[in-house]
Amino acid sequence: MKAVILVGGLGTRLRPLTYNTPKSLVPVLNKPFLEHVLLKLKQHGVGEIVLALSHLAPLIEECFGDGRRLGLDISYVTEKSAMGTAGAVKNAAEMVSDTFFVLNGDIFSDLDLSAMLRFHKQHRAKVTIALTPVDDPTRYGLIETDGYQRVTRFLEKPRPEEVTTNLINAGTYLMEPDVLGKIPALEEHSFERQLFPSMLKAGDAVFAFPSSGYWIDIGNPEKYKQLNFDLLSGKGGQYGFNRGDQIALGHGSHIHPTARLKGPLMVGDNCTIGKDVIITGPTIIGPDCRIEAGATISDSILWQKVTIGGGCSFISSIAARGCRLEESSQAHGAVLGDNVTVSQGYVLKPGESVEPGVTKG
Repeated sequence: MKAVILVGGLGTRLRPLTYNTPKSLVPVLNKPFLEHVLLKLKQHGVGEIVLALSHLAPLIEECFGDGRRLGLDISYVTEKSAMGTAGAVKNAAEMVSDTFFVLNGDIFSDLDLSAMLRFHKQHRAKVTIALTPVDDPTRYGLIETDGYQRVTRFLEKPRPEEVTTNLINAGTYLMEPDVLGKIPALEEHSFERQLFPSMLKAGDAVFAFPSSGYWIDIGNPEKYKQLNFDLLSGKGGQYGFNRGDQIALGHGSHIHPTARLKGPLMVGDNCTIGKDVIITGPTIIGPDCRIEAGATISDSILWQKVTIGGGCSFISSIAARGCRLEESSQAHGAVLGDNVTVSQGYVLKPGESVEPGVTKG
């Protein structure tokens, strides 16, 4: 079984975290986000992966290589210009010869892919679209179905009075390879706005597979943080990290005996947590971080090689790789790109976003 995963997006809504890091590689529980998705596919019998690349493509190829590390066969196609969701998959047409999955590379879910495949085969569908319920369907595109789960209508971003269902496109599809012949070559083309509606109009067998399980789009910093915290707190189905207030310490990390830690908390390898530090979960600390005496951290995510200076307060914030908060500085609700420095005693504004390499204060 094969899957094509769309990982070419710029990740603009997730900035400043994605200026130098593809959205698919942002760390989730100290592993690249895409690694969680790949391992889920593997558990459902998908052994061959095609990654459709564009933005920062070499970093993704370097991270996953041929896939052998994960027990998968991974290959790559790279688009030279934006081709849209369908156009990006069209580039991989020569690599698929049987029913295949397509996944948007910024979605995490516990969707039962095996059950979805059985449904697809039983209904002899050309395309099956996974659906998920949301609280506010007006922000998305609705998909209406008949009693047999055959799609009858697509409605993009409806007005409140137009809402007839809370089920939206979940960003996971099953397709027959001949569907790719309906996508024009070398043109920008969208599944959601062009291909699927045109197939519906032509009477093609387009079905929907509803799922009420965990689902999240990590498109912005708040959603990214929520996914980390949900997994750390045991949500997300079988991919949950724990079921309570567990504290997981990486190899080679040193915790001062006066430090007070409360989970759920993950500390990466080779970290140093100093005297009288207070860390309250949900919090994730990446490898090679240094938390100096008297610092306070809660509800936050630190990537690798972050230093939190003595007496600092880092609350409900995210720090990308190489950031440094000097002594007695504060960040509450901030998002820091790579290699940001916050000078001694400086207080970041609530909700402040700092681009990579900037020194504040």
